[in-house]
Amino acid sequence: MPLLVRDYTWDQTETQIFITVPLKGVRAGKADIFCTEDYLKVNFPPFLFEVVLFASIDESKSSAKVGNGVIIFTLYKKESGMWEQLPTVEVSKEKLQKKRENAILAAQNKAQEAATEKAIKKRGNEKYSLEKMMKIEEDNRKQIEEMKEQERRNATKELEEWKLQKHEEEELKRKEELKRKEELKIARHKIEAEKRRMKKEDNKIQNIGSRRPNRHSVNRGTTGNIFAENSKEQIIPSPRSAGNIQIHFTPRVFPTALRESLVAEEEEWLRKQAEARRAENANIANLKDLKEEEKNPDWLKDKGNKLFASGDYLAATNAYNLGIQLNNKLPVLYLNRAACHLKLRNLHKAIEDSSTALDLLTPAVPDNASSRLKAHIRRGAAFCELELYVEGLQDYEAALKIDPSNKTIQEDAEKIRHVIQGTPPDL
Repeated sequence: MPLLVRDYTWDQTETQIFITVPLKGVRAGKADIFCTEDYLKVNFPPFLFEVVLFASIDESKSSAKVGNGVIIFTLYKKESGMWEQLPTVEVSKEKLQKKRENAILAAQNKAQEAATEKAIKKRGNEKYSLEKMMKIEEDNRKQIEEMKEQERRNATKELEEWKLQKHEEEELKRKEELKRKEELKIARHKIEAEKRRMKKEDNKIQNIGSRRPNRHSVNRGTTGNIFAENSKEQIIPSPRSAGNIQIHFTPRVFPTALRESLVAEEEEWLRKQAEARRAENANIANLKDLKEEEKNPDWLKDKGNKLFASGDYLAATNAYNLGIQLNNKLPVLYLNRAACHLKLRNLHKAIEDSSTALDLLTPAVPDNASSRLKAHIRRGAAFCELELYVEGLQDYEAALKIDPSNKTIQEDAEKIRHVIQGTPPDL
């Protein structure tokens, strides 16, 4: 049975109650304090301090300080005024037990309400955090979309500038060609005029020579006028004028000679091929802004190569994408796009494009060895970046079969073997 503490002291003001309870040598950490609006208990075995207060207090504002062998309570009255005494009138043990149980039940209900309120507040905070995260993700997505749109506008602007530059260059070449033709025409006219003038002078000289008297034209044994002119003038034709004959050959799509071909069937085949290309390109929305001469996979490949060389890998990828939409059977487009994906860290797409290029580079012949070598190296590099070193080593070994004397590939393959075996490379 606990020992009740009765040697406590208390004091009051109009609004506060001050209670000092001695700990009697018990450590402060062992003291268990329980307080409600009309009940106060301190349990520090083997001692117990328990009091049913004279009036109600505000336990949310009240406080207790433990130190120097005492516990000092500062209790705030709900109603201002002076208390006649600290505990209420003497009560029986049954009423005291009932009061204690009611106080514990009220404390439990209050704790449950506080826990419920805390859970509601926690859910509110979680909801707010989720909404905040969603807003941040939405802002990031919009920022990424704006960056993509800006890249697209920049690429479109570069294409327009490139087309304008090409048009200006072609216009300048056309003007230079017209100027050169005009100069040639003027020079040709001058040469012709000079030839006619020289021809006239030659004819004039010949006519003058033919009209001179022939001293040896007097017949023997007869008398005649040695100054008589020859009645027949010798006529010498003028020399033939020099010139160039221009020969033009009709361009042919087919390798056979025109006399060996069926012109009508060939023209029909070409017409159908052009219609098929127009119908196929009409379904591609991205090609509507391009001119007819720009709807060419080779042109788009060259444009992508220039963008890649300048470091604009995203715009280069867009150019290769359009080229693949026009012709998905050109392995070089997939190879170049795989290089862009490697630069942009799109490793799975780099593997996919390299594999597609290898599928198109069949059968394996010496002419496509260089392209197959690049495809294996790029796919192997992507595998190694994904830490799939076994698959990457297989591609590097396939590249070595194509070019066994390549020192760089040999060194890279050896480094991958050391990574797989877990041993440091030889320095």
